[in-house]
Amino acid sequence: MSDMTEAIRALIDEKGFTVDSVKRTIEATITAAYKKAFGKMAENCIVKFVEDDDGEITDALVYSRKTIVDGVYDPVTEIDLEDALKLSSECELGDEIDILVDPKEFGRSAVSVGKQTAHMGVNESYKDRLYDEYKDKIGQIIVGFYQRSYRESIYVEVGNVEGVIPKKYQHPSDLKRLEENDRVKALVVDVKKTNSSIQLILSRIDPNLVRNILELEVPELSDGTVVIRKIVRDAGYRTKIAVYTDHENVDPVGACVGQRGARIQNVIKELDGEKIDVLKWEEDPVKFIKNALSPAEVDRVLIGDVERRQALAIVPDTQYSLAIGKQGNNVRLANKLCDWSIDVKTASQAEEMDLSEYSRRQVEGVFNEVSEDEEEFSLVSSLPEVPKDLSAILSDSDFDDIQAFVDAYYDGALEKSGLLTKEQIETLFAIIHNYVEIVDDDAEEGEVQE
Repeated sequence: MSDMTEAIRALIDEKGFTVDSVKRTIEATITAAYKKAFGKMAENCIVKFVEDDDGEITDALVYSRKTIVDGVYDPVTEIDLEDALKLSSECELGDEIDILVDPKEFGRSAVSVGKQTAHMGVNESYKDRLYDEYKDKIGQIIVGFYQRSYRESIYVEVGNVEGVIPKKYQHPSDLKRLEENDRVKALVVDVKKTNSSIQLILSRIDPNLVRNILELEVPELSDGTVVIRKIVRDAGYRTKIAVYTDHENVDPVGACVGQRGARIQNVIKELDGEKIDVLKWEEDPVKFIKNALSPAEVDRVLIGDVERRQALAIVPDTQYSLAIGKQGNNVRLANKLCDWSIDVKTASQAEEMDLSEYSRRQVEGVFNEVSEDEEEFSLVSSLPEVPKDLSAILSDSDFDDIQAFVDAYYDGALEKSGLLTKEQIETLFAIIHNYVEIVDDDAEEGEVQE
């Protein structure tokens, strides 16, 4: 095996180069040395590779391509016909012929230029290979090992490259807790070339970091049984994840949390104790907003301005701090998750408010549109899904009219009447959502149309 064959194998095995990239580097090296030796305008350098029976490169030969002339003006690019005929009897004036060049003719300075070119070519090829490898990892998790911090940036070793976590992408606890060679899990957000290699720009606060970690823990997410509809995060404090499934026998929240919370606890541990709320995604904004404000309990959600997506959430007095969260982060994340502006009030505060406007807007803005071939209703007891026992109770009450029921639901009169339990009221309200709509925009304000 020749020295060149061994060198090429080493580049391929150790650096991951392709044969073509090695050939290009060798050609660039020889060409640079040739130009240094014979003049910068000499563009007639030809490199030919010698291969063995197995197709492996054993040598690289350099030729000077010259034009056959009658009287040489430039010996670097021209050869006299008489001299050319000594090499080939078939030569004619104007033909080109390749003349083998002895590398010893290059001289020391030319060899030095060639070495520099080779070094630069190897580095660039290596960088290009690394860049191509890691650019496909943008948006994915990598695991590195903490090396040092400098000017508030964290540097980690990721295999054969360096990763950096700028301050704006750091988890609040990172600089305090990390020690040399500690394992660091982060998301690749960018890849940049440096003078000698590449650098990975990493994030520990990106919501997709939580998504990817959770997908590793939850098989139902990996196989598509459960889907993450949206995820929002206040890194170091709380993350909210809305999940959904169209499989009737699968609990999407339970699948993500795991038995006794085992799955979600593994994710929390990776995020250094950050709180994570996994909740069910709902198309109905009322239900979704209630879920989004977890872990707080919510009594009622009233829709205000639908176009501006404004809503009022009423919580028990004892749940107000929990609903708002530390420095308002719970309600702020709920706003982002639902894409609604949620105003949180206590039950005591709500009693002092006029909620009739919310009641009217709720009916006008949230109920699904009824198509022409769908039946329309005015009485709660006439709705198809209402249980017979509840229908009987309502038919003898003042709340059987749908508008009266909705108004009483929002001003609390229905619950205070003691006619129905809270669970029964919520069941009936959900049924109304499925069947009722204001269809006449010019109707008297607040009136439900048949």
